[in-house]
Amino acid sequence: MTGKNSSTVTEFFILGLTDDPTLRVFLFVLFLGIYIFILLGNLSIIVLIRKSPPLHTPMYLFLSHLAFVDIGLSSSVMPVMLMNFLGHINSISLQGCVVQLFSLAIFGAAECFLLAVMAYDRYVAICNPLLYSTHMSTRVCTLLIITSYVGGCVNGWSFAGCLLNLSFCGPNKINHFFCDYSPLLKLSCSHGPLFEIIPSFCAGSIIIVAVSIITVSYVYILFSILKIRSIEGRSKAFSTCSSHFTGVILYFGTVSFIYVMPKSIYSTDQNKVVSVFYTVMIPMLNPLIYSLRNKEVKGAMKKLIGTKHLFA
Repeated sequence: MTGKNSSTVTEFFILGLTDDPTLRVFLFVLFLGIYIFILLGNLSIIVLIRKSPPLHTPMYLFLSHLAFVDIGLSSSVMPVMLMNFLGHINSISLQGCVVQLFSLAIFGAAECFLLAVMAYDRYVAICNPLLYSTHMSTRVCTLLIITSYVGGCVNGWSFAGCLLNLSFCGPNKINHFFCDYSPLLKLSCSHGPLFEIIPSFCAGSIIIVAVSIITVSYVYILFSILKIRSIEGRSKAFSTCSSHFTGVILYFGTVSFIYVMPKSIYSTDQNKVVSVFYTVMIPMLNPLIYSLRNKEVKGAMKKLIGTKHLFA
């Protein structure tokens, strides 16, 4: 990579999800409602965890950061998507594309690492409960969170760095609803194999490392649960992992489809659908998954609401 961009194209037009004016209005209202729900739902989890002393544990600390990352992930693409629904064509500068892709790559990778950290936390809690306070001390938790964000930044720089070194001198219409790397690579008039290999390798490595940690953690968790004799004990152990496991399946299933599987086996429209799922639907579903199925979160919420009513 030369470190210089010789583009003659400095502005792109995002084609979006559809060019039907009626459908655009419907999708604008729908996705605006979803975006508001994402912001309110994830902010509520962050505030609830900070305000409720019973939730001041490593598991909920990681959950609050997952909620923050979900806000960042959806906010990387949804404002541009909503603006696109309001007009026939939506323009964005090359610098804007770099910023959008950079932030998306950071939060996407950080979510992978946080899900892996949460799996490790559950492994220590279930398999080594007597050593939990030592293995998941404040220092260790802080280090794990910092590592997640640093890993996200490395991923972001791999995508943004490659994009900055691409040359654009022809078509400037992105067949997507945000500046994704794959459609931008197709528009480039001069690029080598490294510009395709480096981002895919970085994203693929992050997914493989995170999935490996999650898989190993859950294998040990499963064997530990099977050793529990009481049905009530098994049920309680399963319930502490079910929400996280559901989130893992949803997230890694979609990002693997986009960043690991060969591009030739799926169409652009399929890419758009899957991208909507992991950038919009998962950040919307996570507050529901981690709150509706969690007795401690529901209990803390009822207590907090009751306290507010008491002093009202």
